[in-house]
Amino acid sequence: MEHQQSNRLNRLARESSPYLLQHARNPVDWFPWGAEALEKARAENKLMLISIGYSSCHWCHVMERECFEDAAIAARMNEQYVCVKVDREERPDLDHVYMTAVQLMTGRGGWPLNCFALPDGRPVYGGTYFPPAQWSRVLADLHRTWMEDPERVMRQATQLQRGVASNMLAPEEPLPLSESRRALERMVENWRPRFDQQHGGPDKAPKFPMPNNYRFLLRQAALTGDDALMQHVELTLDRMAMGGIFDWVGGGFARYSTDVLWKVPHFEKMLYDNAQLISLYSQAYQALKKPLYEETARRTIGFIEREMTSAEGAFFSALDADSEGDEGRYYVWAEKELREALGEDADLGNAYFDIGGQALWEHGRNILRRGMPDAEFARAFGVTHEELLVRLERVREALMRARDSRVRPGLDDKAITGWNALMITALCDAHEVFGEDRWLATAVRATEHLLARCRRPDGGLNRSWKLGASTINAYLDDYAFTLEALLALYGVTFEERWVEEASALAEHAIRHFRDDRTGFFQYTSDLDPPLIARPMETEDNVIPASNSAMARALFTLGTLLDDERLRGMAATMLQAMLPRMAEHPMAFSNWGQLAQAMAWPLHEIAITGPDALALRKGFAPHHLPNRIFLGTIGRSQLPLLRDKALPGSMIFVCLEKSCQLPVPTVQEALSQLR
Repeated sequence: MEHQQSNRLNRLARESSPYLLQHARNPVDWFPWGAEALEKARAENKLMLISIGYSSCHWCHVMERECFEDAAIAARMNEQYVCVKVDREERPDLDHVYMTAVQLMTGRGGWPLNCFALPDGRPVYGGTYFPPAQWSRVLADLHRTWMEDPERVMRQATQLQRGVASNMLAPEEPLPLSESRRALERMVENWRPRFDQQHGGPDKAPKFPMPNNYRFLLRQAALTGDDALMQHVELTLDRMAMGGIFDWVGGGFARYSTDVLWKVPHFEKMLYDNAQLISLYSQAYQALKKPLYEETARRTIGFIEREMTSAEGAFFSALDADSEGDEGRYYVWAEKELREALGEDADLGNAYFDIGGQALWEHGRNILRRGMPDAEFARAFGVTHEELLVRLERVREALMRARDSRVRPGLDDKAITGWNALMITALCDAHEVFGEDRWLATAVRATEHLLARCRRPDGGLNRSWKLGASTINAYLDDYAFTLEALLALYGVTFEERWVEEASALAEHAIRHFRDDRTGFFQYTSDLDPPLIARPMETEDNVIPASNSAMARALFTLGTLLDDERLRGMAATMLQAMLPRMAEHPMAFSNWGQLAQAMAWPLHEIAITGPDALALRKGFAPHHLPNRIFLGTIGRSQLPLLRDKALPGSMIFVCLEKSCQLPVPTVQEALSQLR
C-alpha cells in the first residue's frame, strides 16, 4: 500500500478545527459538512461517506494512517463517494444522528464513526474502525449495490430513518414527584450490586471516571446517612486519584482506564472530564476532609492553567493520547529514564511507584501510580511523612523537567462553549471549598470572554471559539452548562449580573429548543438547518445529558427568581424521567441530583449585609448537599432577598419561602439546618 500525506491541500485546509486540519493533506478529497457536499452528492448521484472523529482519538489516527493516507483506497473513495469529515466536538448534532444509526445497525458505536448515506443525508450503512482490507471491501460492495440495486439501498435508508427518529423521542408516562425519593432508593438498590468493592468504580472494564455518577452517590450517601455508599465513593475516588489514570507528574486525568485497577489509561485528556472531576474532588473533600482530594483538585487545576488555557482566558478542548506515533509515550517511563531523571531520589521513586512491579506496563515502560497512601508509604520507607512530601515534590519537579524535553501530545486548541462552562463551574466549586481567589478570578475572566466572544447578534451563543472567531450555532448542552456556570458564579460572588445573564440565555433556549408537546428540549435550535432527525438527549453519560443539565439549571434559576414557570418546566421533565431511572441508574445520575433537590428539603441560605461574602466563605468547611446560597451586600432585586436588609450582616435559613429568624453567625445558621 502506498501511504502518503499529499502536498496538495484539500478543502479541510480552510477549516479551524484541529481534527479537520489533521486530514487536510490526506489524498482523500474531503469536504466539511455543508451545502457543497450535499449538492455534489445529489448532482452526481453518489453516496456520501460521513466520517466522524475528534483530534485526540487514537483509533481515528490509526484509521487515517491505514486507510485515508493510502493512495489506492483514497482514489476509490474519491471516485465513488462524496467524502465528508466531521469533528464530533464541533458538530455533536451530526454525531448524535449518525451514531444512533450505526448503533441501530451494529449494536455498538464509537469513534472513528463511518456512516454511508444517501445524497439527502439519510444513513444506509456504517460502523466504527475498519482495517484497510475490510474498508476496501465495504467501499466496493456498497458502491456496487448502489449502482445495481438502488431501491434496496433506499429501503434501508427509509427503515433507518424511522429508527433514528423514534430513538430521538422523549419518554412519556410520568410519575408524580412524590415518588422521587422511592425512585432514588431503587436506583441505589439496583446500582449497588454493580460496584467493584475492591478497586472502586463499576465491576467491569473499561472504567470511565463518570464524575456525575459519584457526585450523585456522594449526595445520596450524605442525605440518607448511608455509610456503605459513602465508603464506595471514597474507595473509588481514592483509587482513581492514586491510579495511572491520574497524571501524577503534571496533574489531570486521562479519559478512562482500560483495566479494573485504574492502572492503564487511554491517555488522552479531555477538558470536560477534568472540569467535572475538579468539582467532584472539591465536594468530596468538603464531605470527607481527605488531603488526597485537595491535592487532586489543585493539581488538576494546575494542569488546566498550565496546558489548557489560552492567552485570552478560554480553555482548550483536549490533549492527544499519542506522541511520537505511540500512545502514552509522553507519560510512561523506562526504569533507566527514571533513574537518569531522579538521580539521588531514584530509589525513592522506584519504591513509591513500584517500578518494574505493579507499575510495569509494556515495552519495559512503567505507568506512574501509587500503591498505598503517602502516610503508609512513609512508614514503610522509613521516613517521616513531612520528609516524604518534600522529596516527592523534588521528584515531581525532576520528572516534569525530563518530560518537558519530550515531544508533546497534540493540543486541540478550540474552545467549546459548553466545556468552558463546565470548567467555570469547576473553578467556582474549588474556590468555594479551598478559598483560592485567583481561581475565582480565572472563572470570571473565562465567563466574560465566553459572553463577549461567543455571543450571537440574537442574544444566543455560538458553539466554538478559536483564533478570535466564534462559529456554529450553539447546542442545548452549551446553553445548559453555561446557565449552570453563571448560577455557580452568582453563588460565590452574589453579583446579580450573572443571574440576569442566565435568565436571558434561558429564555433564548426556551424559545428555540423547547418542544411544547413533550416539555423536553431538542438538542438543536429551530434556527439551524434541519437534519434527518432532531436529537433529544435524555440519558446522562460521561457528560450529563443536555436535558438533565437544562432541567437542573431551570430549577435553580426558578428558585432564585421565585419563578414557578421555570421550576414547573424542570418538574415536568423529571416526572417523565422517574420511571426510567431505577432500571439504568448510571445513565440517569444527573436526573437523580435534580430528584434529590426535590425529594429532600432544599434550604435557601440568604446572606445580607456588608460582610455577606465573608459569611459565605464561612460555610466552606461544611458539606451541605441540598442548599442554594444567595445574598447581597446592599439592595437586591431577587424576591427572596427583598425586605431582608437589616442592620449589620445576617444569615436567613429559608425553606419553601419561609425563613427562620435571622442569625449573625455561620454556626447559628448551621444549627437551624439540622
